[in-house]
Amino acid sequence: MRKNKRFNKKVIVVTGSAQGIGEGVAEAIAAEGGMVVLADRSNVIKQVAKRIKSNKGECAYILCDLETYAGAKELMAFAIKKYGHIDVLINNVGGTIWAKPFEEYEEQQIIAEINRSLFPTLWCCRAVLPHMIERQQGNIVNVSSIATRSIHRIPYSASKGGVNTMTASLAFEYAKDGIRVNAVATGGTIAPPRVIPRNKEALSKQEEIWYQGIVDQTIATSYMHRYGTIAEQVHAILFLASDESSYITGSVLPVGGGDQG
Repeated sequence: MRKNKRFNKKVIVVTGSAQGIGEGVAEAIAAEGGMVVLADRSNVIKQVAKRIKSNKGECAYILCDLETYAGAKELMAFAIKKYGHIDVLINNVGGTIWAKPFEEYEEQQIIAEINRSLFPTLWCCRAVLPHMIERQQGNIVNVSSIATRSIHRIPYSASKGGVNTMTASLAFEYAKDGIRVNAVATGGTIAPPRVIPRNKEALSKQEEIWYQGIVDQTIATSYMHRYGTIAEQVHAILFLASDESSYITGSVLPVGGGDQG
């Protein structure tokens, strides 16, 4: 634990915090004195909250569907009611559901990918902005991906490209209101098996080959030729979420071992 707590008494909303990078971010912020609002649609989030509190951290959680604007508004209202305001929003919801060549995607699969990896960030930014504008301060960190250049996941790539352009444009538009907006473009990351899988259907032999293509490409295009760790992604996200990055806005920080996305 750091001696200097960068998030002491700050209210930070972390979406997609039931597992993986979001879970790591939430626990690290709580360890640095932040008051964390955990948001997910999985009940697993209750276990994360329990663990944070057992380590003397401060948090609250809400189950909500952030693929909808209603869910995003519900989250922000909950955080403000619980802690009075929101200092930082970390948009972490997203992730590839299917891995296949683009011509193999069905119409509804493309829509589902966009709903999963673009709209939660879009809706949450829209929902939190009036509050941050009123306070004339705020910090938004979006979790993007170096997979803006990738094989076998074009809808996901398009979603994360949207997150990147949203980040730049929001920063440009709302700097006058004291709001910073940045993104971390995460690279391939080693993580425990997901408690709630994005795709509940078992992969066919062909789908396994297509997914392995993503893994091989990710390692090949990283200068370090490896996957990163959750901790390596968390460190970058916390930097942008903290006042240490106070003169940075509109930036997308690639954390992919040299792969720029």
